[in-house]
Amino acid sequence: MRMPWALPAATRRRPPPPPLPATRRCPPSPPLPRSFLPNEPAKHVTVWTRLGRRPDSRAQPHGARPNRPSRGQTRTPRPAAPLFLTAAMESSSSSSSSGSGLAARGDLRSALPFLPVALRGGALFWPPAAQEALRALALGPDVSRVASGDVLADALADLRLALALPALPPRAADGVALFFDDLLPRAHARGWFADVLPNLARLLLRLPELLEGHYARAAGGASGLRILGAQDAGMVLLSQELVAALLACALFCLFPTAGRSKASLPMINFDSLFAALSHNSRQSQEQKVRCLVHYFERVTDSTPTGFVSFERKVLPRRSVSDGVTYPDIDAWMKSSAPLCQFRVFSSGFIEDEEQEALEVDFANKYLGGGALSWGCVQEEIRFMINPELIVGMLFMACMEDNEAIEIVGAERFSQYMGYGSSFRFVGDYLDSKPFDSMGRRRTRIVAIDALDSPTMLQYESSGLLREVNKAFCGFLDQSKYQLSMKLFQDSSTKGKFPSISSDEYIGVSTGNWGCGAFGGNPEMKSMVQWIAASQALRPFVNYYTFEAASLERLDEGDSVDITSWMDGWRVVAHAPRVLIPEAERRNACGTFRLAASQSQTQW
Repeated sequence: MRMPWALPAATRRRPPPPPLPATRRCPPSPPLPRSFLPNEPAKHVTVWTRLGRRPDSRAQPHGARPNRPSRGQTRTPRPAAPLFLTAAMESSSSSSSSGSGLAARGDLRSALPFLPVALRGGALFWPPAAQEALRALALGPDVSRVASGDVLADALADLRLALALPALPPRAADGVALFFDDLLPRAHARGWFADVLPNLARLLLRLPELLEGHYARAAGGASGLRILGAQDAGMVLLSQELVAALLACALFCLFPTAGRSKASLPMINFDSLFAALSHNSRQSQEQKVRCLVHYFERVTDSTPTGFVSFERKVLPRRSVSDGVTYPDIDAWMKSSAPLCQFRVFSSGFIEDEEQEALEVDFANKYLGGGALSWGCVQEEIRFMINPELIVGMLFMACMEDNEAIEIVGAERFSQYMGYGSSFRFVGDYLDSKPFDSMGRRRTRIVAIDALDSPTMLQYESSGLLREVNKAFCGFLDQSKYQLSMKLFQDSSTKGKFPSISSDEYIGVSTGNWGCGAFGGNPEMKSMVQWIAASQALRPFVNYYTFEAASLERLDEGDSVDITSWMDGWRVVAHAPRVLIPEAERRNACGTFRLAASQSQTQW
């Protein structure tokens, strides 16, 4: 196999020179252990290289920094060239029993156009050129000569060529080289190329096997990996090991991009993240990459063994027999659900919640928002410290007004400080959350997207209805809601809240959802979330104000008046520390107050 990764820098930045007069064949490389190889066995792997190997890669120890263009100089991409790979392989003539039914699976057919592997003969496999390139990377820098960010960018570009993907954008290649050659400490970079990168390549070689095992466990396709589009309620359950392999694909920028925009899917490859890592970018961009690098170091050092579920939740617009539909204004006016407990915290963070609760992700309608580009606020930070959340971006389409996404089991790996441009990776975090019966950590994150720049719409009936139903969709547990509602509808138990077992005592941990960059009113949004959580029969709301000045008195018993545009909505909410918009309207305005009395919500 001939690898063009180690050509001199000048050669890669000018039109190709005349062919070299000779080549030299290296001795055959030792075979990889069986656990690192895919299902289809190979006799041997051979690495070819040119005599004109990059001088700095040859003369310096692996991890040394190659000569690179000055920071002000633009890196010119080398001309696209085929990846010169050869291999002696023997494919198995018969498929395994576990893979024989893959071709008939609708879930796999849905996801396959967006995966880098291929399906043939009832088995998943890497295209041969990509497989050989990954095998070379798995053998370490002494064989692959990938010992710097500059050469790694070339290796990723060639992997994309092997998968018939467009060339790696030049700015992304520059970002890869910049991070690993200039921003990462030398000793850290040497360890990354010597240990982490080969282990990631070995993990990727096992991706077909991991996917086949996943689909074998997902009987009937109910939890199999598939595209969950708009109005397609359902769950995908993935092992943390498979999640790590999929994230490694994203790091290597190997996911096909064709058709993702048409399917309303966010981008999943890390090329935009690295492209944003320019020399004049905010330091928070570097810190985001450090969080992800730390995640890959952790999972290659010790493979996690749990599971993560991704659920698309939908409130149907039309009536259904076995679930709750999208409530209209009349349904809310008839509600008599009691308000749940509401606790206010002026300090602390949602991700540090000690009680088991739905932890609200102040989401973009495209899951993850700017996590893989320039963003660095609440949602993006959560995706950096819990990187397994990023995998949902592979198959979760854009959310509509009656949809939410709940992710259970995502492990936290990083400590951080700051917010926005001040965000910094601080160090390792050991997640001590217990596991549930499905092998998921008891971390429940619900993504709900608020109206963006709603101005006066947030005070009108249509805007209020949209926001309260969006939160209600995220907070609702359809499996338990109908039983609870029967207790409310029974005249003999009217007004009595059903008992909640310790296993079901899961509240809501939230804050200024839809405020800040989205422009929402914090007082209005706190009330909307409280009402939605109460209607969803959640036992409590823990509200983190993030030291917002407008919410300093939210937990006091004194009256707090704000003037808001209303359009005929009236809320009478009686409980300790409850927000109340008064009935009167002066010039289409309403007044909200905190008060205390009985325990009933009316719309």
